[in-house]
Amino acid sequence: MEITEARKKLIVAMDGDYSLLQLRNQAKLLKNAVGTFKIGMRLFTRLGPDAVNAIASEGLGVFLDLKYHDIPNTVAQACEEAVRLGGIDMFTIHAGGGTKMMMRAVEATREAAARSNLPRPKILAVTVLTSLGNDDLTELGIMESTSERVARLAGLASDSGADGVVASPREISIAREQMGEGFLIVTPGIRMQESPVGKADDQRRTLAPGQAIEAGADYIVVGRPIIAAEDPVDAAERIVHDMAEV
Repeated sequence: MEITEARKKLIVAMDGDYSLLQLRNQAKLLKNAVGTFKIGMRLFTRLGPDAVNAIASEGLGVFLDLKYHDIPNTVAQACEEAVRLGGIDMFTIHAGGGTKMMMRAVEATREAAARSNLPRPKILAVTVLTSLGNDDLTELGIMESTSERVARLAGLASDSGADGVVASPREISIAREQMGEGFLIVTPGIRMQESPVGKADDQRRTLAPGQAIEAGADYIVVGRPIIAAEDPVDAAERIVHDMAEV
């Protein structure tokens, strides 16, 4: 894979307690090293739509990761607001919300984009969080393994019209089998094999960047190994080169 293409596939998760100025500075610092910035619930709660504008204004892609999960009408309305923000390339809903919720999300997003004459963001359904293992699912009363659960939810997401899923590196092939070619697989839980960060955090089902791409991921999401590094640009470049070797 070409280096330029690998950079487009790298999403950096902005998980810190940034001020708006700090976020803009990070965007300027990393804009030539990554393709997209992920805005999660912590950052969006702190800065709101200004976070989206700060990143989009630097020409970077925006992945809004708020994992909408509620009754169908409420999620549909949230999706409409995500479209109206402008500048968002992808956002997440929870596949666990069920087919009706996901179908309403897809419909509302399509209609809001058409009304607003804005590009339609891609909708990604979250399957099983990378922090969860089989024992956690059992605790929740779910008798399926993580792999079985991902397969079920990926199939429902495909049937509902979602553009893709968020799935751990260990379930990429399972999600692809359920959704087929043409659907996006975005993969968190990425750790460089030598990274000390990965040994102490809450990600459990992980792979190295190149391994995830080789397994079939369309994008990978990396947070702390980049933003907590002494040299974030160098850390991003090492990840990109690992991806490009595939």
